[in-house]
Amino acid sequence: MVAEPGGFDDEKPQSDEAHSAFSQPAGTEPAAPPEEDHPTSEFALPEGVTPESPAPGSGSGTGSASGSETTGSAFATPSTYSFRDSPPAFTPVYGVPMVRLTKEAPWQDRMRTMLRMPVAERPATEPVQRHDEEAGPPVPRVLDLTLRIGELLLAGGEGAEDVEAAMFAVMRSYGLDRCEPTVTFTLLSISHQPSLVDDPVTASRTVRRRGTDYTRLAAVFRLIDDITTADDEVSLEEAYRRLAEIRRNRHPYPGWVLTLAAGGLAGAASVLVGGGALVFLIAALGAMLGDRLAWLCAGRGLPEFYQFVVAAMPPAAMGVALTLTHWSDVRPSAVITGGLFALLPGRALVAGVQDGLTGYYITASARLLEVMYFFIAIVTGVLLALYGGLQLGAELDPEARFITHDRPVIQTLASMVLTLSFAILLQQERATVLAVTLNGGVAWIVYGAMAQTGNLSAVAATAAAAGLVGLFGQLFSRYRYTSSLPFITAAIGPLLPGSATYFGLLGVAQNELDRGLASLSTAVATALAIAIGVNLGSEISRLFMRVPGAVGGANRRAAKRTRGF
Repeated sequence: MVAEPGGFDDEKPQSDEAHSAFSQPAGTEPAAPPEEDHPTSEFALPEGVTPESPAPGSGSGTGSASGSETTGSAFATPSTYSFRDSPPAFTPVYGVPMVRLTKEAPWQDRMRTMLRMPVAERPATEPVQRHDEEAGPPVPRVLDLTLRIGELLLAGGEGAEDVEAAMFAVMRSYGLDRCEPTVTFTLLSISHQPSLVDDPVTASRTVRRRGTDYTRLAAVFRLIDDITTADDEVSLEEAYRRLAEIRRNRHPYPGWVLTLAAGGLAGAASVLVGGGALVFLIAALGAMLGDRLAWLCAGRGLPEFYQFVVAAMPPAAMGVALTLTHWSDVRPSAVITGGLFALLPGRALVAGVQDGLTGYYITASARLLEVMYFFIAIVTGVLLALYGGLQLGAELDPEARFITHDRPVIQTLASMVLTLSFAILLQQERATVLAVTLNGGVAWIVYGAMAQTGNLSAVAATAAAAGLVGLFGQLFSRYRYTSSLPFITAAIGPLLPGSATYFGLLGVAQNELDRGLASLSTAVATALAIAIGVNLGSEISRLFMRVPGAVGGANRRAAKRTRGF
């Protein structure tokens, strides 16, 4: 049976593939696509804004002569640019002055010049020590040696900038370019980038313990001087061997000599403020007793804060005991002041202020915080003894501070004895003890001439004397090619504000806060004057030295830092 055309049988059912589940149903209008389907550029003009036609001849596009639109380039010269009125170029037409690192200058000045220069202007590395030309310098071993040397310097009390200069000198001597050392209070790190396409290599080391041994510090400086000198060939194995010997080296003075030196320092300080022979002996005995108690606490593992508290109590207790016995020919204030001289952290204070003046603010803050804790410990120990004496009826005389002492010869000799004792406590080399002793005597003569004879401000006289100490210390260190700390730290001992500190604490103990705080403020100002004067004298000393300069006689540019913005 044949179906008729147009009949029911002509309509064949459509398969499921003819319809999509996402197709628009019949009889409905298509919805507008969402906005995110039409992304626009952030540089596109907003709707309703007509672009301006470019000026004739402007732009760097390839527009036709008929005035068609040209496409501007990011590197095209602006239409407002005028060659005649162009701003000055960032780089001068004669170029950037090249720094010539003179071989005659000490390595400290050469490396400090490098550190204070922008990285892009530093001259290329000139390796002093030999290494395999094909394999290159052994980067991990050089970085480890550099960190070990920096650790000894930082633990010995060296400033952050001097530690970075030493690390920079060692790395450049062994052929490592593009290195950046970083020094903080307890952390040293080095970042070395072999090339622009290689990954950088970073190594770090933490300083766990700090101790004062200027003999070891001088030995490290001699090692660095040999490494940076082309005449001496120091391989990595030789440098490691010498560094191990420096670490194992014993202190130059035994413990009993250090205890006697602490007593001599306190006794000489008591003579500076008006004491006699008996006061010298009593102050020395109190300081030695405090030193032995501090050693006992250190052996038991107590922190340094409590060691300072214990060490400050015996001299103060002896001064209170002398007051209770009513000895008319003995000044208790001189005994207590002498004990304070042996404890004031002058070395850490100078290092902290020096780091702050050279731009190492994190390290300076940490050092000054350490000084504050030590000072609080000393205050605590002395106040405990003073409060106990006041409760027992001791009559401590705050007016004794106004008694003048005109004994220039005796005081000069006492200042030299104080400096000598301080140098022994710092474990200095025997060859440097005489120079630093003379430096301390000269500093006291300058202070006495300005403060006592010239009737100038004690703070200003202290700053001037400290500046002279810094000047002579730098000159001595350059003459011997070593650190300046052994020639500076002990010499500032006679200038420390022991008397102002004691009378400030006495005012607080007697509930006279105005007088006590005023005296403590004088002590703080004197301490800052010492630190700033030492740093200023060290910087002035560079005027007398041959330092690296630019080729052609140009002067070395100063390090630019913030100017209040």
